[in-house]
Amino acid sequence: MSTDSDRQGATDTDRQDGTPRCTVGEAATLVRELFGISGQLEPLDSYIDQNFRVTEASGTQWVFKLTNAHESEAELAFQHRVMDRLHERAPGIAPHVRRSLAGSDFERHEHRGQRHLARVVNYLPGSLLSSSRKRDAETWRSFGKILAQVDRALADLDHPAMKRELRWDLAQAEWTLGRTADIEDLSRRALLERAQVQFRADVMRRFDRLPQQVIYNDANDNNVVVADSEGAARISGVFDFGDAIHTARIFELAVAGSYAVFDQSDPLDVLTELVAGYHQICPLERLELGCLLASVQMRLVASVLVSNQDAVAAPDNDYIRVSEAPAWAALERLALLDPTVVEDRLLTTCGYEAAAPVSPATTIRERRERHVGSALSVSYRKPLHLVKGRMQYLFDATGRAYLDGVNNICHVGHCHPRVVESACRQIETLNTNTRYYHQHIADYAERLAALFPNPLEVCYFVNSGSEANELALRMARAHTNRQAVLSLGAGYHGNTTTLIDISSYKHEGPGGGGAPDWVYTVPCPDAVRGEHRGPDAADRYLDTVTAALAKADHEARPVAAFIAEPIIGCGGQVVPPEGYLRRAFDLTRIAGAVTIADEVQVGFGRTGPHYWAYRAQDATPDIVTLGKPMGNGHPLAAVITSRAIADSFDNGMEYFSSFGGNPVSCAIGLAVLDIIEDESLATHAEAMGALLLEGFHRLRQHHPAITDIRGAGLYLGIELSKPNGQPAPDLAAQSLENARDTGVLLSSDGPNRNVLKIKPPLAIQPADAQLLLTVLDRALTQATQTSLAAQPNLR
Repeated sequence: MSTDSDRQGATDTDRQDGTPRCTVGEAATLVRELFGISGQLEPLDSYIDQNFRVTEASGTQWVFKLTNAHESEAELAFQHRVMDRLHERAPGIAPHVRRSLAGSDFERHEHRGQRHLARVVNYLPGSLLSSSRKRDAETWRSFGKILAQVDRALADLDHPAMKRELRWDLAQAEWTLGRTADIEDLSRRALLERAQVQFRADVMRRFDRLPQQVIYNDANDNNVVVADSEGAARISGVFDFGDAIHTARIFELAVAGSYAVFDQSDPLDVLTELVAGYHQICPLERLELGCLLASVQMRLVASVLVSNQDAVAAPDNDYIRVSEAPAWAALERLALLDPTVVEDRLLTTCGYEAAAPVSPATTIRERRERHVGSALSVSYRKPLHLVKGRMQYLFDATGRAYLDGVNNICHVGHCHPRVVESACRQIETLNTNTRYYHQHIADYAERLAALFPNPLEVCYFVNSGSEANELALRMARAHTNRQAVLSLGAGYHGNTTTLIDISSYKHEGPGGGGAPDWVYTVPCPDAVRGEHRGPDAADRYLDTVTAALAKADHEARPVAAFIAEPIIGCGGQVVPPEGYLRRAFDLTRIAGAVTIADEVQVGFGRTGPHYWAYRAQDATPDIVTLGKPMGNGHPLAAVITSRAIADSFDNGMEYFSSFGGNPVSCAIGLAVLDIIEDESLATHAEAMGALLLEGFHRLRQHHPAITDIRGAGLYLGIELSKPNGQPAPDLAAQSLENARDTGVLLSSDGPNRNVLKIKPPLAIQPADAQLLLTVLDRALTQATQTSLAAQPNLR
C-alpha cells in the first residue's frame, strides 16, 4: 500500500506513526456499522496499515482495510478506479470494491486522534504465493500472463492521481542515491552502487522511449494469489493496489521478477518464463527487454534500502525485514549474470533476433599484444572491453554499464544523436579537402571566431591537439623569427617530437631525455603544493618567468613563444594563482614572444560559462589551440590566431592538411557547438562542478588522505597524500580500481600520479554526480583499509 509517507520527503517516524491500531473488536464493530457485514475477523499481515479478513456465516469472505493516517483520499480513489477497471475487463483476477451502506467507496473514521479511511473489498480465493513451496516453470509463466492481463486492462486508464511521488516507482529511484552509505558492509554497498549505475545507464537514459501506462507495481509474494491445487502453484490473481502508478510498463515485470527470483538457483530461467507468459498476451518491445535485468536489480536495491531504514524506525516490526535476506541473496546472484546473455535470452524468447556476438576479451588482448605497439597503455589492472557508449555511460562486452567520469573527449556525450546524425548525413553526401569551396568550413570558422575576442579571428583546422600545438609553434616562429620556447613544468602539449621536447611531463618522466637547449621551463604555478606557496605565490612564480626570458636573451636564444594550459592537466588539474596567466602573457609579449593558450583539454565550456579557461585568468593569448572535445570523439582540432600572425605564416610555403577542415569534420564541429548552446552545457558544467566540489569537501572531512581539491567546472582534481604528507599514488591507484569495479571510471595524474582526475562528458546529471560521490567515498574507504592492512606500521 502507498501512503503520503512513501513520498521521498516523508520520515520513517511519520510512516509508522500513521499506522492504525484497532483491536479486532473495534474493527468488527466498524465493518458492521459502516458496511453491514458481520462475521469472524482475522488480522492479516500488513506493512503500514491494518487489514482484517471477515468471514460471514455464509462463508463469504471480505477484506476490511483501514488505511494509514497519511493515505490520500485522491490516491485511494485512484486505487478503486484501478480495481473497477479490472473488474470490468478482467473479472476475477483482482478484488472488487464493496460500497458502504452510505453508497461510498470508503468511509472516514477517527481513531485515537487520527483519521483513517475504512473500505471493503472481496477476498480472493486461494492461497498466497509466499506460502506455496511447489513452483515450476509454469508458475512463472502463469504469473506473467496474469500481469499481462492486468496491464492490458489498465493500458488506457487515466486518473488525476496516477502520477505522484512514490518511492516504489522505479522512475523515481533517485532517492536511493546516497542512501547506500547506510549499509555498513562495503561489499554489499558496492553491490548496490553497481546496480544504481547499471539502472541509470540502461533504463533511465532511455526512459522516455519506453512504453508507459498505469501498472499494478506491487506483485510481491504476499500480494499474489495461487489457485488451490495439489500440484505446483498457478497464479490466479493479485491484490493491494496502493502502489499502482503511471510509469514504464516493464517495471511491472521488474517488480514481479525481483520477488520471483528469491531462493531460485537460476534466476534467468525464472525471468525468461515470466517474460514468455507476459509477452504471449501483451507483446513486449525489444527496448523493454533490454531494460528488465537492471530494473529488477534496482527494485531489489530499493527493497533493501527501505527495509534497512524502516527497521531502524520500527525495530519490533518483523514484517519489515521479511524480504531483506532473500533480496540480498538475489542481488548477489543477479550480479553474476552477463547482461548481454540475459538480454539475448529474453529477445529470442520473444521472437526477436539476438545481438551480434562480440569477440572475447582474451582473444582481443592476444591479437593486440601481437600487432599493436606496447608503448600504448591500457587502463586498469582488469582492462575493460568496451563496445558501446551512450551520453555519460560506457558499456562493456557483457553489457555492464560504467559512468564515465574521465572522458573529456566525448564532450557533449558519447554517441550524442545529433552528432551522429550530422556525421552520417554529411559523409553520405561529400567528404573532400580544403582545396575546394564548401559551406561548412566557412560556417564553422565564422562560428568559432565569434567565440573569441579581437584580434583572434583566423582559423586553421587540423586533426588533433598535437597537430594544433605543432602548428601554433610554427606560426610563432614564423612571426618572431625566433626558435626558443618557454613552457611550464608538468606541462603536456602533445606527442610529436617537438611537443615532447617542450612538455616536461614527458621529457622529465619515464623514458624522457630532458629538454633540449632551446626549451626554457618555468615551475608549474601550483600555489598549494608547488615550489612557491602562500599569498605571494603568483609574484614569485612570475619572477621565474622573468628570469627564464632573461636567460634566453642572455644565451642568444630569445623566446619565440610561451605556451601554457590555463589549468595544468597532467600536472594534476593545477589552477594557477589569480592573475598569473595574464601577467605571464604580458611579460612574454614585452620580451617579443607570442603567447599560446593550450585549450585542448579545457575548452568549449568545460570549466564554465566563460567557455575558455584562459578567460577566468583575464588573459588574452595571441594563439589558442583547440582539440579533444571539439569533435566529440571525431578527430578535429584547430588553431585560432590573429590576422597579423596568420599573415606572417603565409610566407610562400603552402600549409595543407589532408583531412583538416573536411566537410564531415566541420559538420560534426558545428553540431557540437549547437548542442553546447542549445543544452546550455557550459552553465551546466559550472553547476555540476559546484555540486561535485561540495561533495568532495564533504568527503574530505572523513578522508584525511584528501589534502587538496581543485579545478573548475567539470575539470577537477583530488590530491591524495600519506599521513606524513608524501604523495599517495598507491592509494589513488587502488581507489580507481575500486571505483571501476563498482561502475565509475576515473583516472589519476600529476607528477606523482596521486591526483584523482574528474572530467566527465558534460552530459552528466545531478544523480550521476551523487552516484560518483557515493562510489568514490566507498572506493577511498576500501583503498585506505587495504593500505593499512598492508602496512601495519601506519595504523
